[in-house]
Amino acid sequence: MNDMPPEERLTKLTALEEWLDYQLRTTRAKIRTLEAELERGQRQAQRARDEARWKLEPARDRRTVLHRGGCGIWTGDHGFLTRDEALLALGDESLHVEMCQACNPEPGLRGT
Repeated sequence: MNDMPPEERLTKLTALEEWLDYQLRTTRAKIRTLEAELERGQRQAQRARDEARWKLEPARDRRTVLHRGGCGIWTGDHGFLTRDEALLALGDESLHVEMCQACNPEPGLRGT
């Protein structure tokens, strides 16, 4: 390319710069799209894990409320229970456990 006149070299280098800039913008857009897709997938997986568990809202007015893991009524990030633990809590009369009316955790406790 050094054997070309400076004007021609400048034209070619400018075209190359524009093409490389396009490639960089396109690659960055693809990266942003993939990052968003991964984040969505992680949120969905977390939601599925939460829905497969239950949580107990600490007693208020001498009653404890059982929620599905993904219920937004009580957003405590601790106290998750397995199905067996939730059934034990329901059977413990000293806890006075009630089912959340919003998320209805009972269907997931039935069967198997």
